[in-house]
Parts: sequence; C-alpha cells; structure tokens
Amino acid sequence: MTGWVVFDYGEVICGRTTALPDLAATLGVPLAEFEPHYWRLRDVYDRGSSDLEYWGGVGEALGVPVDESTSDRLTEIDIRGWSDVRESSLELLAGLSEAGVPLALLSNAPSSFARFAERQDWMRHFRVRVFSGDVGVAKPDAEIFELLVARLGVPAGDCVFFDDRQSNVDGARAAGLRAHVWDGADAARALL
Repeated sequence: MTGWVVFDYGEVICGRTTALPDLAATLGVPLAEFEPHYWRLRDVYDRGSSDLEYWGGVGEALGVPVDESTSDRLTEIDIRGWSDVRESSLELLAGLSEAGVPLALLSNAPSSFARFAERQDWMRHFRVRVFSGDVGVAKPDAEIFELLVARLGVPAGDCVFFDDRQSNVDGARAAGLRAHVWDGADAARALL
C-alpha cells in the first residue's frame, strides 16, 4: 500500500479507560453520578481546556470542590486509566513501521495525556502526532483532518484512517480520507 496510515488512540491502541471507579471514589461520589459528567464535559477538555478547568467543571456538576491538588490527582488517575495498550495493536504498529509504512496518530486527548503518551515506547512508530488538546480542535471537525493532512504533506486520499467512532470516521471521509471503523488489529491488517 502507499500513503500514510493514521490511527486514533483511545479504544484503538488502548482499551476503554479503567479509571472511572477510582476517579469517582477520589471525588467521593457514586460512579453512576460521576460517569455522565466525565463524558459530557470531555469534548471541551479534549479541545484544550486545562486539567483544572475540566476537573473543576466535573466537580461543580457534582457539588464537589476541586482544587489544584485534587485536579492533579484526578489527572494522574485518568492518564493511568487510558494507558493500557493492546498488544495486538502494538504488534500491528510495529509490523507496519518495520515495513516502512509511514504512521501518524490523531487523537482526541487533553494535552496532559499527550505529554504522557509522547514518553511511551510505542510512540516511536509515529512520524506525525496530532493531539486535539494541543491544537484546539477535535474530531470529527473538518479542521483537525485538514491540519493532519497539511502536516503529512499528502492529499487526503493518500491517508487511511482508523477510529473506533463512526462519527469520526464520517468526519474523516468528508475530509477525503479513506476511513474505517476500528474492528481490531486483524481486520485492519486485512484492510491494509
């Protein structure tokens, strides 16, 4: 194949977060009350709001004050919850990288997670990395795909993109990328 292969991170390279129970416990609230606010406010966080702004908003929605120390603790737990990478995905990345296929990462993630991810060994496979929290736009918006393609320096049609969310795949397709819903490493390997 020719061109770039672009991967999402959450629920593609890693599994679904395991941190929600610990986050709720840290705030002293039931998980069932915590989780809707965690997800509802996430888009703004992924678009560049600070850790304290995000966790403060979650706390405010729950009636729990969040200071900087608590925000730092929640951020650490949250990052750890998103850090369990899938071995099958890592094997796919390594194989593509060794074959000389140019790889890019496009993730809706806060800047604090981006700084953690950049220090991980698996990140070496990606020649280009775009984190929404760093650029202030997020999938499925056209702007983030345009920014990605500009950084890659190729036509959008020369990019294959994998994401776990249909809305992000639809956004990528609208921007001209050849996009597919992630269905595991074996399915991706077959497509490529």
